[in-house]
Amino acid sequence: WVLCTGGFLLLLLYWMPEWCVKATCSRTTVREAEVVLLQSTVSHCPRYYGRNHSGYFSNYFIFSHQFIRYFTLHSTKYYWNDEVQNFEVRLFFGVNEIAVKVPSVFKLLIKEVLNPFYIFQLFSVILWSADEYYYYAVAIVFMSVISIATSLYTIKKQYVMLHDMVAAHSIVRVSVCRANNDIEEALSTDLVPGDVMVIPSNGTIMPCDAVLVSGTCIVNESMLTGESVPVTKTNLPNPGEGDKEGDGAYSMEEHKRHTLFCGTHIIQTRFYSGELVKAVVVRTGFSTAKGQLVRSILYPKPTDFKLYRDAYLFLLCLVAIAGIGFVYSIVLSIMNKTIIIESLDIITITVPPALPAAMTAGIVYAQRRLKRIGIFCISPQRINICGQLNLVCFDKTGTLTEDGLDLWGVQRVDNGSFHLSEENAYKESLVKSQFVACMATCHSLTKIDGQLSGDPLDLKMFEATGWILEEATEEETSLHDRIMPTVVRPPKQLMPPEPVMSPEQDMELYDLSLAYEIGIVRQFPFSSALQRMCVVARLLGEKRMDAYLKGAPEVVASLCKKDTVPEDFADVLEDYTKQGFRVIALAHRRLESKLTWHKVQNINRDQMEANMEFLGLIIMQNKLKAETAGVLEDLRRAHIRTVMVTGDNMLTAISVARDCGMIPPQDRVIIADALPSKDGQSAKINWRYADKPSKHVGKAPRLEVRDGPLADQYHFAMSGKSFAVISEHFQDVLQKLVLRGTVFARMAPDQKTQLIEALQSVDYFVGMCGDGANDCGALKRAHGGISLSELEASVASPFTSRTPNISCVPSLIREGRAALITSFCVFKFMALYSIIQYISVTLLYSILSNLGDFQFLFIDIAIILLIVFTMSLNPAWKELVSRRPPSGLISGPLLFSVLTQILICLGFQTIAFLWVRHQAWYDIWTPESDSKNDDHNIKNYENTSLFYVSSFQYLIVAIVFSKGKPFRQPSYKNWPFVVSCIGLYIFLFFIMFYPVSAIDEFLEVSGHQPGETSFIQILASSFDLWGPKCLSWLCCRQRKVPKALYMHLAQELSVDPDWPPKPTTTTEANPPPPGNTPENCSSCQIMADS
Repeated sequence: WVLCTGGFLLLLLYWMPEWCVKATCSRTTVREAEVVLLQSTVSHCPRYYGRNHSGYFSNYFIFSHQFIRYFTLHSTKYYWNDEVQNFEVRLFFGVNEIAVKVPSVFKLLIKEVLNPFYIFQLFSVILWSADEYYYYAVAIVFMSVISIATSLYTIKKQYVMLHDMVAAHSIVRVSVCRANNDIEEALSTDLVPGDVMVIPSNGTIMPCDAVLVSGTCIVNESMLTGESVPVTKTNLPNPGEGDKEGDGAYSMEEHKRHTLFCGTHIIQTRFYSGELVKAVVVRTGFSTAKGQLVRSILYPKPTDFKLYRDAYLFLLCLVAIAGIGFVYSIVLSIMNKTIIIESLDIITITVPPALPAAMTAGIVYAQRRLKRIGIFCISPQRINICGQLNLVCFDKTGTLTEDGLDLWGVQRVDNGSFHLSEENAYKESLVKSQFVACMATCHSLTKIDGQLSGDPLDLKMFEATGWILEEATEEETSLHDRIMPTVVRPPKQLMPPEPVMSPEQDMELYDLSLAYEIGIVRQFPFSSALQRMCVVARLLGEKRMDAYLKGAPEVVASLCKKDTVPEDFADVLEDYTKQGFRVIALAHRRLESKLTWHKVQNINRDQMEANMEFLGLIIMQNKLKAETAGVLEDLRRAHIRTVMVTGDNMLTAISVARDCGMIPPQDRVIIADALPSKDGQSAKINWRYADKPSKHVGKAPRLEVRDGPLADQYHFAMSGKSFAVISEHFQDVLQKLVLRGTVFARMAPDQKTQLIEALQSVDYFVGMCGDGANDCGALKRAHGGISLSELEASVASPFTSRTPNISCVPSLIREGRAALITSFCVFKFMALYSIIQYISVTLLYSILSNLGDFQFLFIDIAIILLIVFTMSLNPAWKELVSRRPPSGLISGPLLFSVLTQILICLGFQTIAFLWVRHQAWYDIWTPESDSKNDDHNIKNYENTSLFYVSSFQYLIVAIVFSKGKPFRQPSYKNWPFVVSCIGLYIFLFFIMFYPVSAIDEFLEVSGHQPGETSFIQILASSFDLWGPKCLSWLCCRQRKVPKALYMHLAQELSVDPDWPPKPTTTTEANPPPPGNTPENCSSCQIMADS
């Protein structure tokens, strides 16, 4: 069969792996299968994985008599489980390495060349060469070689960049604790879960995920969170230490602040005397946080785009038309005993081999224009898809805002009432106040290489006091059994003048009496669940300790004595939050003298954070980049939704969203707090307002309004933890939430990708703009990902902007829209060109004639290629309009436009063909009447008439389909296109009315063109230009655009009286059916063949 089909069968099986498996294997049970066939669950892209996609089983030897059968897909191993009689993902200890293999150029070349369109081009070139039509064949080969070379270079470059990014720190030497506390040097590739590794004091890049069991680490987790702020990781508490976290099994999510993640940078460690900083390996290889990130880049879900699907359907229609013409020409060839090879010409005429090059032209021009404004593209096909974006997700830190926060002011409380707001607390009068002491101590700052480092909010707050922080050195720490406390003290210039020392006073006692230092005895780290942090501190020379509390204003106020909280607290807080400020409240408590250092180390947090005294507010401002608000306003006017997805905390994110206009001041924010199922209780969602205290909720029931414009003024916000619970237990609610979800905070890298997929599932075209490695998966998964960094994120992102702000987003969408409209124009033009030439050739076949080689050459190169490459030059329209271009070719107006053009072209070519045969001067051609060796009957009146008529039709169709605003600049501003059209018109009119014998001989046309025939050709041109426009206007004035799923959902929710959920209410999940365990849910349902 392979020989009989000339190798085409092998190609067909390569393109259709499903057929290959079914043709070479027989069906059997999954248990006995040797080859598996996997079908993608993505409905729009049913990809099959057979022999070429790791579909074969492997056996892994365990102990002496047992084998485990598995197959590998997307760097994940699926194992056969006899108990459930199916495959499932299980932990498998292999080499601890995230391997990104760079395919060879030869392998990439074979994969590219075996594309169906390149095979068709090869067939066309062979056919044209056999028919001695070398010129156009050379042109097509030249364009194909350039296209293949460009594609190979781009793909190879992406693989190399990703490989270099992953391999940079993937293999390092590590110290591992063995039996009897022996320390052994080993390669990181040999690590397996359970190994105890020693973290070096000078820092390292983590080669795996590990949980800290002793000591403290300062870690830069920007690879995961995007926040370039070092965080402190503490050791996992032991059971029975008074910490609830110490009870129960280790969980990656719950014990995140004790976990060191792969790819993060350990800056420095702190340790006890005689103890090493140790961590237990919990995940390796592709199972780690970094491994999952790399997997999301390597194996993104396929992005669907209606244009390309419709283009293939349209091409199938052209193939069907070509088949009809082919059969017709075969019949004519047999009846008249002519050469059948010419019958194959009609296939290459109907399906133009130059179509890929023509479609690419507009994208290449758009890519060049993007490059001029500092936007670089590694996936040119995504430019078209960017023209459909109707929702853009933005990272916060470094994207919408500058890095970090700025202190706007403070507002202290004294005797239960607010003072006037002050710009800062750097004052001599406040240096010994509890307010400033709280600002100076209640933080998690540390010194790295002599520089203060930590959370931006803490850093700005501490810097505003002007105080000095001192930490114990490694030498000092090693002399004590416990970590030495951090000490803070004010600068000398803020202290009152020193009294004169009397001669009787001891020098040391005098210095001690003057010293004003506060030692931080214990820290209770910031908890996003509790929305607060607390420290215990002691002033030098004092016996009693103080507790200082900092956190969300509502939470802090609820922990304070009521008489210390001002009555206008809620109004003052609302005033600040409406202005977009980030407000932090402070509180203080004087501890009992019986609380010693040892007791403080073991006391419960809840006991410490009670009966506090309210101290006041700190008002922080997260400065937006100058361009942010204007760009978001432009997107809003263009009806493009904006969403914030960040690794930062919820309150900061909501504050920034209000500040930049993403959430208007009058709109409500509903926070969805989801809690997982626990102790037999179902998962549930608690709904609450973000910026209104609960006692004021009843005063502003805006969400109760259903009939006015206020009904739409609400937004949802949620954390990554809540998003995970909702995704697992509330699938029906998730789709409703993403319709109005505007702020997604504390999102892990994989959750950002899941959010993009959730938005795409309701038919949004999603863009993503970010600048960190944590955004890589989302940038790759989005329809249009834009990286503002040239580091890790640019490896995964289709677009990289050298301008470090979001002004690149509207520019990209405008260019995408222009490129998309250009693709529509070019595709319609190429389709019409094929049909027009098909009609001409079919009519000429009926009289055993055809177009001459140089007529084909003139049409294909001088008209078609010239017009295609110039009509694609229209730049993008200068502003972003609210309309979006159509996403597919299969729409009423578009099809009607194309069909009317076809009918008009067919009509006028037929009229010209018949008209010329009824003229008195017409001579019928026969082989005997040929006196000039015109064996192929090229130079005749029918040929000449159809050549001129079709040439005018090509030009008119190009003008008709070359659209301008509102997505592209008008065609009259595209001077190369205008000059080309005018030049070709002048040339055609000239040789038609004033024949030149040399040109007539070259083009093989009849020089005698009577006035009647010329009039028909001009009339055909005029009607071709205005006919379809008039008919389209008459028949398609009321255009109905099909609604996307998110539009249907929005309509349903607008009449739902229970939506949005009311604050302080709870939504509970339905209990899972019996036996539906997470393991069962994750098992892979597959069809197997052997």
